[in-house]
Amino acid sequence: MELRGFRDPGLAPELGGGRRAWAAALLALTLLRLLIAALLPLSPDEAYYWVWSRALAPGYLDHPPMVALWIRAGTALAGQGAFGVRLFAPLSAAAGSLLLARAAEDLLPGRRAGLTAALLLNATLLFGVGAVTMTPDTPLLFFWTASLSALARLLRTGNAAWWLAAGAAAGLSLASKYTGVLLLGGVGVWLLVVPGARPWLKRWQCWAGLALALAIFLPTLLWNARHGWVSFVKQGGRGLVWDPAGALRHVGELLGGQLGLATPLVFLLCLAGVAWTLPRRDPPSRLLAALALVPALVFLEHALGDRVQANWPAVIYPAAAVAAAGPGRPWRRLVLPAAALGAAVTLLVYVQALAAPFALPPRLDPTLRLAGWPTLAAEVEQARRAASADYIAADGYGEAALLARLLPPEVPVVAVAPRWALFRLPEAGPTIDGRPGLLLRTARRGDAPDPADWSSLTPAAGVARDRAGAPLELYRLFRVTGRAGGEPAVLLPHP
Repeated sequence: MELRGFRDPGLAPELGGGRRAWAAALLALTLLRLLIAALLPLSPDEAYYWVWSRALAPGYLDHPPMVALWIRAGTALAGQGAFGVRLFAPLSAAAGSLLLARAAEDLLPGRRAGLTAALLLNATLLFGVGAVTMTPDTPLLFFWTASLSALARLLRTGNAAWWLAAGAAAGLSLASKYTGVLLLGGVGVWLLVVPGARPWLKRWQCWAGLALALAIFLPTLLWNARHGWVSFVKQGGRGLVWDPAGALRHVGELLGGQLGLATPLVFLLCLAGVAWTLPRRDPPSRLLAALALVPALVFLEHALGDRVQANWPAVIYPAAAVAAAGPGRPWRRLVLPAAALGAAVTLLVYVQALAAPFALPPRLDPTLRLAGWPTLAAEVEQARRAASADYIAADGYGEAALLARLLPPEVPVVAVAPRWALFRLPEAGPTIDGRPGLLLRTARRGDAPDPADWSSLTPAAGVARDRAGAPLELYRLFRVTGRAGGEPAVLLPHP
């Protein structure tokens, strides 16, 4: 894709040149991200999504299936290790950067906005971490940006066929994470509210794009219908809650989380950009405002009743980063410092995740979820051998998935929880019935396992997940004898 507009007279001289320099910089950044993706250990959630990729289905309890499809493709190309699991994260980040730059040039012509938008999005810690890990947000952000880029082409060229591309990308974003519905909502608000956009409602391509989006999402919809709408109940139950006592705290956490994950200067520039779009009446500016404000208002409403996870508002930033290229020179002078600060923060997080050179308080260290799993697996395997247990069971989905990847392939790993009844995985009953095993449970859970799920259940010594000798999380072990017909239990695959 040609990156016209990267010869910004205000920025390019300061940063070293034209399009070839930026292509080289993006290539170098992508290679660095591929290296980090290969070196970082998998998180529990990533291991869980890897299990999804070994049991493909149109839907899952937590999310639609796109992350499983991306992992399945990545591991088919690059093996079952962390590099294969994450392969498409750095690649989609690079492709998404190009699409965002193209969208910015189309929506804000004459402002040389492509470089600014791509720089700011890549400078966020949210995007930097998402570019080296694999979660549902990874394909969501890519397809969301692709849809924005198609809509920008639509407005720049007037070619209604771009509605089909925008609809296809919107459907794929919805098949990545249910948050993708906010993309459809934002575009819908834009079409209904902005007079210059309403004529598109008379074009069949607009409605065909919507039909294409819904058709792509249809398999997930049908899967939910066959399974009692479990995903919709789980995710939809989080909304429309009102908690006056905690509202101020939740809103504060929401804003604080965005300041951290966007990094402060990028967050400030994005706010200024969205504010800049509000008094403008042209359809491109109003589109950016709708795609930023509709999700923002939804998450703000959610924060009035419950905690908003810091990564949920990620979908705001593609449009907000483009909008940040709109304000004049006083704001544009902050672009380079914002990019430098964001890059430095992201690099520090990479270093901490790989080598942990900084002794940070647990609440301030975002890398702890990656640490200590091989040591924990080794302790669990030692305990299994000492107890002459035939299998390891775990009732935490992340712990079970990581143990399946880290324990020897001859050791059966049994995942125990109601969610596993929804998976196309072998039932564990015939393997564990009447046989001794060890059950792992985090000590954060104050309750004990239900004895009705096992023929026998006896507490054993605990184990710990640690980093450099410092305990991160304690776990309890139980000697169990399996019983067919207890809580849903499946055999997890090994790499």
